[in-house]
Amino acid sequence: MRAAKSALVHILRDFLSAYLLMQDLFARQREGVLRFEDLRELVGDDERSVLFRLKERCHAAFRTSRDASGLALQREALFDLAVGSLFHEAMKLREDFYQQEVYGPRVRALRSRAGRDASELFEEFDRLLEGVSKRLEEGLRESEALLAQTVDQLRLLLGVHRGDGAVARFLIENAASAEEAFGTPLDALLSEIHGSTAAAYQLAGTSYLDSGYYALARAALEEAAKRDGDHGEIAPLLDYARGMDAYLKRDYEGSLAALASWAASRDAVFPARVRLARDAVACIVRLAEGDERARILADASALLTRIGASSAAP
Repeated sequence: MRAAKSALVHILRDFLSAYLLMQDLFARQREGVLRFEDLRELVGDDERSVLFRLKERCHAAFRTSRDASGLALQREALFDLAVGSLFHEAMKLREDFYQQEVYGPRVRALRSRAGRDASELFEEFDRLLEGVSKRLEEGLRESEALLAQTVDQLRLLLGVHRGDGAVARFLIENAASAEEAFGTPLDALLSEIHGSTAAAYQLAGTSYLDSGYYALARAALEEAAKRDGDHGEIAPLLDYARGMDAYLKRDYEGSLAALASWAASRDAVFPARVRLARDAVACIVRLAEGDERARILADASALLTRIGASSAAP
């Protein structure tokens, strides 16, 4: 998996954090209560600021990318440029706020004690501080407009990487933040990026499955099935998720029933899933107890044979 794809969910996470923080800062400025210290979390010269992290992630993921399509490269380059511009605009705002809050009071304090020989210097200070006030107003307007444009570039970027299951998972898990940033209900956003809501939930469910989060995989795949997904593809994945989830919950009968259904499907040839299913069934053989033990052992032994046969099939 290339760097841009594997890093995209981290970029999305940092961008949503930056977006929500910037909206809060814009609101504080409109109320006249924004201060220099409020900007530290947003922008700075190290990893402690979210825009710095976002900028560095974009540079690392997109400026070394060479194996994407032309459209993907264009989307990556534009988003990287937009994020870089947003960072530098925010840095200028931070510097202007510093001058306004630190230099301004110092100038006013020194003026009362300075002699006439410094009058021209203080006139220059006044001009500089007046310029700072104007730049702050303009910079905030420009940053707000640039943020909106960056959101547009991000949604286009996510569209060309619509096969990233980690992104689908993140959007579903962080629906409220995503809806606020993109100004779109989650279902509409998922459909826009992934082609349909069913495809998004199926993609997320498969990603959960491959990561071993079987309960989450089951929930996402069930949601995909409700939304008219490709039942021929979803059904075996859902059987596998249900079977592995039931195994972890010590529901051995339920696990064997679901895994038996999965073993009869075309999905039962993927080495990683076959290995984990075989290990789970083998554990059931060792752990089963109670009145149903004999039947469970018989079903588990038959399933182990079937899994072995299906994995060996050409």
